Amino acid sequence: MARTVLVVDDEPKLRRLLRDYLERDGFTVLEADSGQRALTLATTASPDLVILDLGLPDLPGEEVARLLRKTSDVPLVMLTAKSAESDRVMGLRLGADDYVVKPFSPRELVARVEAILRRTRGGAPGAPEPLSYGAGQLRIDPERREVRAAELPVELTRTEFDLLTALASRPGRAWTRLELVTRVQGYDFEGYERTIDVHVKNLRRKLADTAPFQLITTVPGVGYKLGVDRDA
Repeated sequence: MARTVLVVDDEPKLRRLLRDYLERDGFTVLEADSGQRALTLATTASPDLVILDLGLPDLPGEEVARLLRKTSDVPLVMLTAKSAESDRVMGLRLGADDYVVKPFSPRELVARVEAILRRTRGGAPGAPEPLSYGAGQLRIDPERREVRAAELPVELTRTEFDLLTALASRPGRAWTRLELVTRVQGYDFEGYERTIDVHVKNLRRKLADTAPFQLITTVPGVGYKLGVDRDA
């Protein structure tokens, strides 16, 4: 079954360009030229991924992302002319899975879309059983892509879930930021190692509401590790 990508941009030429490249790779493409139209399509059509331009005529793209994240964990790629690190960090804090700066290569963008969808596709036959850590304080179900802390559900974005799963694959191991970027994003992107800090901060905040202790610890001069053991 073809995967569906929602392209949100007010430039018709750019939408057509992305449609051509995405359809060439077998995607079904939906288009929206405004934030309101994007929110409507995201609700009614349930796309597999959203490419969202931040410079929209009616609603700021950042506001569209905030509203989208209230009801959906659909993978989100932000598209913008802003290249400052602070802009990238803000986009990631809003729950973006990737951040692409204009001008860009359409072929590279499609490759990133495919990489994100490969990471986030779950429920395959033979998927691993749920895992438990810290005497049951943390439970991760890779097949359902669900997390529970202290028996309470924790709502994570897809990137946050993938980051937590990477850390949990080897509890106690110290991961560098570059290793986590490569493991979670699926590719190297110069200057992006520090964006892991944003995702870790978001994870800690969400887990802190339910977990009685710090699950993710900082390893000075290295990166991060999951600070609890896996249950037998």
